[in-house]
Amino acid sequence: MRQLGSWVARACVGFVRACVVAVVSMLVPAVWAAAVALGVWWGAGNPWSWLAPFVLVCVGTLALSRPVCRMVRFLVERWTATVIPAGYRQAGPVTRLSTGYWWNGFSYERSRRDAVLDQKWRVRWGDPANWRDLRFTGIAPLTAGVVSALPPAAVAAAVLGLGRPGLAARLVGACGLVVAVGSAPYAWRIVKPVAVCFLRASPAMALADRVDELTAQRADVTVTQAAEIRRIERDLHDGAQARLVALGLSLATAEKLMETDPDQARALMREARAGATASLVELRGLIRGISPPVLNERGLVDAVRALALDVPLDVAVSADTPLHLDPPIESALYFGIAELLTNAVRHAQASRAHVSLTPDDTGILAEVEDDGRGGADVRAGGGLVGLRRRLAVFDGTLDITSPPGGPTRVRMAVPCESL
Repeated sequence: MRQLGSWVARACVGFVRACVVAVVSMLVPAVWAAAVALGVWWGAGNPWSWLAPFVLVCVGTLALSRPVCRMVRFLVERWTATVIPAGYRQAGPVTRLSTGYWWNGFSYERSRRDAVLDQKWRVRWGDPANWRDLRFTGIAPLTAGVVSALPPAAVAAAVLGLGRPGLAARLVGACGLVVAVGSAPYAWRIVKPVAVCFLRASPAMALADRVDELTAQRADVTVTQAAEIRRIERDLHDGAQARLVALGLSLATAEKLMETDPDQARALMREARAGATASLVELRGLIRGISPPVLNERGLVDAVRALALDVPLDVAVSADTPLHLDPPIESALYFGIAELLTNAVRHAQASRAHVSLTPDDTGILAEVEDDGRGGADVRAGGGLVGLRRRLAVFDGTLDITSPPGGPTRVRMAVPCESL
């Protein structure tokens, strides 16, 4: 009895999934059929009877190809846990030059809107993934669509056959019912091999996409390094350099007043000593911002624990074992954790946070969770976008879970072989 109930449940779930796959696969052919029906309805004498259906077929196919393929990828991942990367090319940053023009990676435009629009269409039409989608929309109806339509078609035949008198009709209806029940648990499964075969990028395309990704990452790193150099230069110019210039002037004045006004000279010397102390503090802070000494001497875990002591939060740090990572990866994770804790203080209004560092089979996992108000998302030009780009240089990923009201959980995963 239990096996019968399990079979019925599988048949019901399979029937629903087969119907979903059939509907999704037949969306584009439905547009084609509607275009042909429109041409026939207008008649051969109407000059639009052939042009309008052709335009409808082209526009409908182009408009539906990407949504259909995204839906198929989602269904395959949801039902079989098989992830098929979309492989769509992402638009790079749009930069405003000193001339006032905007550079989008392809051409110069007068406004940011024109640059983004031109970049969008250039990337869209030059993306090989679009041609994979178009190919799949033509193949899917003849493969996954036909097979997945078998259970609902058999059910329709069973209803029509059993609802009519006559032995032949009822035999057809009974056969349809048997086919529907027998094929329902399996008919939808064809969508996985078809999607994997025709939606997954070829090795050559994957390599080309990887080259484009690395090129974009190199450009991002170059821009980030230039901005960091400008920040360091500005901090030195406005902070330590100004204090050192004032220190030199104070010492020169004290030297002149040493014989005529010793008290005033001693006061200037005290101010100069205070200025030297302040300059030393600023330089130490600048050095910690570039490369914290504790990170170089003690490693990532101790550096994060030292960072937790300076953050105005109740931060708990957990690490299973001492980690020995490559210095660039340690630096990226350290500053990523520092940025996340800063966001928890400034934006999330959190009172507690937890940082965990855990090695796994492929690399290092760093999770930062706070009890703030949540609602964090990756916005263009935001700090989380920059953090994701910095991790992408090491093939790392950034996953954010931050529902309104909190908590916010950010997971950074970086592959590393030096563990």
